[in-house]
Amino acid sequence: MNLIFSFLIFPGFLFTAVIGCLASWIDRKVTARVQWRVGPPILQPFYDLVKLSGKETIVPRGGAKLTFLTTPIVALSAITLVSTLTWRVLLSPQTTFIGDLIVVIYLLTIPSIALIISGAASGNPLASLGASREMKLILGYELPFILAIFVPVIKANGIIRLGDLLAWQGANHIFLGSLSGFIAFIVAILCMQAKLGLVPFDAPEAETEIIAGPYIEYSGTPLAIYKLTRWMMLFVVPMFLVLIFMGGINFSGWHILWGIL
Repeated sequence: MNLIFSFLIFPGFLFTAVIGCLASWIDRKVTARVQWRVGPPILQPFYDLVKLSGKETIVPRGGAKLTFLTTPIVALSAITLVSTLTWRVLLSPQTTFIGDLIVVIYLLTIPSIALIISGAASGNPLASLGASREMKLILGYELPFILAIFVPVIKANGIIRLGDLLAWQGANHIFLGSLSGFIAFIVAILCMQAKLGLVPFDAPEAETEIIAGPYIEYSGTPLAIYKLTRWMMLFVVPMFLVLIFMGGINFSGWHILWGIL
């Protein structure tokens, strides 16, 4: 029962979804202010999800229906599991298991792979083009991301357990404080931009060229799931980097403010 609660409520799906929606709102609000616009209200992401969930789900003719409908769920489940594992490390480091770092790295690739499969399953030429771009993008950023993550592993004498990495930083120093750790952190941030599909790594869904790329045939609840997955990644991936390079979040006193920053 505790495991189900962790996955569905806290620190799993519900918690991550709410924080992800707030992160999406902050992103849109800041963008609007830069462009001298008012921007959306704080509840706008929630309104968008409710609106999309009430729309009809249309499966394109000639597409692979089962694959088309299940890939958004797979992507959402992967990010939810990453959030659950990451926060369990922060809240209870002794409950982690050996090799969970490898598991998290694999899980973070699933949304991109699901997006590629979705584009191919839709049967739309523009979606297939977006999927091919996403595939090339993965080949470009995934290896540097893995190498950047393994810099702390090497500095910590080969530790691949997240709880032990956190304890090592507490006993010694955060990896960001070293030159190699700082360089790896910068590389990881750039790769994170690509993982999130943010500018300038938004070629797979370039609106001026291929409208929405792999998302072009999606509507209704599946599109809402994909949007929610992307918003949750705005929170989950930075939290993972904070855990790896900055020693996580200290929940005592003023240290929590540094963790949030």
